[in-house]
Amino acid sequence: MAAQRSVDDLVRGRGHHRPGLLLGLAPGRSGACVRTWLAEQSAEFRQGIELVVIDPSAPYASGIRAALPQARIAVDHWHLVRLANEMVTEVRRRVTRQLHQRRGLASDPVWAHRRMLLTAGDRLSQRQLDRLNRVLDADDPTGEISAAWGCKELLRQLLAQHEPARIRAALWRFYQACAQANMPETTRLAYTIETWWPAILVALTERVTNARTEGFNRIIKQVKRVACGFTNMDNYRRRIMTHIAVTRPRLQTA
Repeated sequence: MAAQRSVDDLVRGRGHHRPGLLLGLAPGRSGACVRTWLAEQSAEFRQGIELVVIDPSAPYASGIRAALPQARIAVDHWHLVRLANEMVTEVRRRVTRQLHQRRGLASDPVWAHRRMLLTAGDRLSQRQLDRLNRVLDADDPTGEISAAWGCKELLRQLLAQHEPARIRAALWRFYQACAQANMPETTRLAYTIETWWPAILVALTERVTNARTEGFNRIIKQVKRVACGFTNMDNYRRRIMTHIAVTRPRLQTA
């Protein structure tokens, strides 16, 4: 059965800072799915949409541009941090294979501390940072894992900025670190950021996120897993909407 994707990413009008609401469900993950769902809505509804927050997905972006030419697109920062963490993991695995001709083992310091490599640097205590430095000194002779970790942290620092001048400075530091690392993984991450930069900049300056959508997606997957699948799309949709209505009630506004 095609996955259900929520479309509460749509932010209707500026100044709306309430928790997002689930506007509807549509089967599929393509740009055509987005265009079809939006075409079913009224012209007034479509014209009222000024900003859309999405994952870094080219099909979604193309569908939104076609159906909502007046709307700006923003890319949520969480997905970019996830890409950076995946980049660190890829570098760690590659370096381990090159050094030991095998997968990482629990006896390898870098493998044993792999989760620490993915933890935000500013959330590590000084003791943890010192331990991480010792691990990298012992098990990263080429310095590639250290460089990948540094690029990941610089991207996180970039995504935490909201003032234009600080954004420009942080972006330059991130690109410089990726260029100095000179690894396929960091170069690919830098190209991804460059490709999506206009949408990333919108997200940073407008301070928007689609975290609420990710919460709805988790509920959608949970409903499907508990039911062991649905053969009837209408029943699937009703079950999801009912579950969300009960677990995520709409807040009353004055």
